[in-house]
Amino acid sequence: MALIARSLLIFFLYVGAVNAQQCDINFNYAVIIDPAHVRMVNHGQTYVQINGEHQLFVHGREIQLNNTQKQQLSEYTNGIRSQVPAIVSIAIEGVELGLKAVNKVISSLTGENSASHQQFQEKFDEMKWRLRSRFNHSDESYYIAPQDFDDFDEIFAGEFEKEIEAIVSDSVGSILVAVGEAMTHREEQSTEQRVETFDQRIETMGNDLKLDISKQANALEIKAEAICTSLVKLDAIENILQQEIPALVEFNLIETN
Repeated sequence: MALIARSLLIFFLYVGAVNAQQCDINFNYAVIIDPAHVRMVNHGQTYVQINGEHQLFVHGREIQLNNTQKQQLSEYTNGIRSQVPAIVSIAIEGVELGLKAVNKVISSLTGENSASHQQFQEKFDEMKWRLRSRFNHSDESYYIAPQDFDDFDEIFAGEFEKEIEAIVSDSVGSILVAVGEAMTHREEQSTEQRVETFDQRIETMGNDLKLDISKQANALEIKAEAICTSLVKLDAIENILQQEIPALVEFNLIETN
């Protein structure tokens, strides 16, 4: 059991590299995007709705805008339409990178075509599908809840954390059996030698996993940094809208600290 725990710990050690990028920005409302509308929802009620790029509704009441205000709103709307899908994408990538790491640990311990690994893979594939469908309903439809972006890869992981733990826990028994059988079949080695061989296998797997994931983790960090910079710029546009449009004076979707 200690060896298994140590093996699974590799996942947390190396995937943790994705957490390096910090972004001290909050979304105070939920955001829903579809091809025709952008909606900001506060406590279940639509606070601000933008139809197309220029038609603004606040608390269900249409706000008349001059040409300058329309141009500012258009820039803001396009920014939201650009950044929310990017946030959803990078968060899903972060979660999937973590699942990939766990999956690689399991396949290395039990064998890629083992029954336990296939069962584990099926459960994770189902979870990944539900993760995507939850936040990315179609190519042009997105939802993101109110939250901060301190760690991009943890934005959605929290909702699935218990499920991930349950999947791993349910698989530990079959993993132990598979590992035990693999070690027992090494009849030419003593028990001590088998443990030492398994330790070496774990160390090699950890090094391979680190090399495999580090490039993807670095790529995610670069994406996260770009998104964070874009959200700061978008917050500046939002501040202008608050000043120029009285109905939006208390509206504050993006909060930068």
